[in-house]
Amino acid sequence: MSADGRSAAQPLAGIRVVEIASFVAAPLAGMTLRQLGAEVIRVDPLGGAADHHRWPLSADGESIYWTGLNKGKRSVAADLRAPAAQQLITRLITEGPAGGILLTNTAGRAWLDYDTLVRLRPDLIRVEILGRADGSTAVDYTVNAAIGFPLVTGPADHAEPVNQVLPAWDLLCGMYSALAIAAAVRHRDATGEGSRITLPLEDVALATAGNLGFLTEAMLCAAPRPRLGNAIYGQYGQHFHGADGTTFMVVALTPRHFRELADLTGTGKAVEALATALDADFTDEGTRYHHRDVLTGLFAPWFRERPGATIAAALARTSILWERYRTFHEVATDPRVTANPLFTPLRQPGVGTYLAPGAPASVNGEHTPSAPAPRLGADTATVLRELGLSPAAVTELLEAGVVATEI
Repeated sequence: MSADGRSAAQPLAGIRVVEIASFVAAPLAGMTLRQLGAEVIRVDPLGGAADHHRWPLSADGESIYWTGLNKGKRSVAADLRAPAAQQLITRLITEGPAGGILLTNTAGRAWLDYDTLVRLRPDLIRVEILGRADGSTAVDYTVNAAIGFPLVTGPADHAEPVNQVLPAWDLLCGMYSALAIAAAVRHRDATGEGSRITLPLEDVALATAGNLGFLTEAMLCAAPRPRLGNAIYGQYGQHFHGADGTTFMVVALTPRHFRELADLTGTGKAVEALATALDADFTDEGTRYHHRDVLTGLFAPWFRERPGATIAAALARTSILWERYRTFHEVATDPRVTANPLFTPLRQPGVGTYLAPGAPASVNGEHTPSAPAPRLGADTATVLRELGLSPAAVTELLEAGVVATEI
């Protein structure tokens, strides 16, 4: 904490972000900004946006997904088609020294356009997440299909595309959006200028595929990238099964890792003989990758003959990179969660009490803990009063169905 009361962990304290969005990318961006100290007010239509009841659900029917991505925010619910509600939300976006920041993925609403809002707030920061740069729609699943990853994911002999469970493009897009807003705030503080920012989900995926070399490889090399199952392209890595059904991922990135793996499995002499027979230099990572199948055949028996506990104990005594495959249920009860200061007990109404993650980065040795997600519309009346509306005016709006609270 500095002399003026500012916290290094909350550098965005004093700014207000209005989030009008749904699903993953924008809500994640908003929650990230909240963890960095910003006040984030999520505005939803009456009854909630399309993601309000998205699975998984708690026993009480509350969306575990929704509460997970909206922790610590304030919630306003309004009839977004009503002119009176649009005027109030416009004021919420544009008024006040802390305001002037909109995060949205809602297209086609003229009253939320940059050109409309900037006339009221010249230093407006508006971040709009699009599906594609041309304005057409797309979601993580369709973007993923279009980029190429499902056709290099899965077993080597599998003919069908394999989607990834992790919504990688949504997550990256959310982080890029939060970074864009933080950078725009810095620019506004320095120059007084706002920013009009668009971030297409597909461009996030395309940029990532380019940065990682997937697209460059396709531009320069005729041969397509093969499916590898659980192997690692250009390196030696493979999964192995233990005698008791446990499965391990083992990665040998360096010559030392590889040498220790051969020593551990008692295959050192066999590996040397193989190197001689193939005229292969296994200190080279590309060579280890090209001969991965025959090397795996040498190492696999050692794993198959031992239970998981024995394998884990033996691997732990080496520098080899490894981990046992675990279920989410196993991870949730593991000390890496239960004894991790990243996680603190959180009582979420409608969901229960559980260990919730705060901000992953620790600042000066501490993580910013999570706060519960709001009930839909829980802050509507308070936020309207903060805009200067009288209690009578707020009551009139509630009775007219323009806004709602505690839905």
